[in-house]
Amino acid sequence: MPFIHLTTFIAAPAERVFDLSRSIMLHKRSMDKYGEQAVNGKTSGLLEYDETVTWKAKHIYKERLLKVKITALQRPYSFTDEQVTGDFKTMKHDHFFKPVDNGTIMIDQFHFEIGNPFAKWINAFYLTAYLTRLLEERNAHLKNMAEGGQWAPLLLR
Repeated sequence: MPFIHLTTFIAAPAERVFDLSRSIMLHKRSMDKYGEQAVNGKTSGLLEYDETVTWKAKHIYKERLLKVKITALQRPYSFTDEQVTGDFKTMKHDHFFKPVDNGTIMIDQFHFEIGNPFAKWINAFYLTAYLTRLLEERNAHLKNMAEGGQWAPLLLR
């Protein structure tokens, strides 16, 4: 099963980074160029334990739907979202937040598998790099918002 591991330092408190990571508005803004929208389940505010959201976006030349559920949450240290329905055979995204003296170390562990018989080659030559780039774009946006002064509206319920 393919696995992506990213580590991002953010000069902001773990509580803020944790909450921004669960913000539907921040997620939508970070994925603007893909037209990502929350279309079902929780569609605004912060995702909480046992809640679902269905995302609609255009990725890899096709409009796609992905329904995820928050399956674990320990504020402000970690949460997990997992695919309920979507194009992946399986998808699990673990988010970890480690407070440090001058900010937060945010760790993403993204496990995924596709059901295509050519999955090994698709992952090796394209999909892992594409998904890594998406996560890096989202993390850069989150970092910018958390370190700047414009984050408060993103936490409104």
